[in-house]
Amino acid sequence: MTVNVSDAPEAKQYEARIEGESRVAGVAQYIRTPELIAFVHTEVSPEYEGKGVGAALARAALDEARAANLLVLATCPFIAGWIARHPEYQDLVYQSRSRVSD
Repeated sequence: MTVNVSDAPEAKQYEARIEGESRVAGVAQYIRTPELIAFVHTEVSPEYEGKGVGAALARAALDEARAANLLVLATCPFIAGWIARHPEYQDLVYQSRSRVSD
């Protein structure tokens, strides 16, 4: 099973489709600024759960973030967990730079 992932900027999401099928198998929704992409929700259709669709979404979206020099804020538990299991993507994670004064 081949999973193709593409950015759908008008919908503010990455979409995964199974080769040969027209409907969307999964999405990773985001909010994007010039410096940051925040992943807010990932969803895979029940019939494709456990078949690598979510991983394909995460990998493609994070690879594109890296190519665009974007930091990643993963408020979505799936993307956050995926990054935690794949340390090669840790350098993309946004770190708050604000400090609270005493």
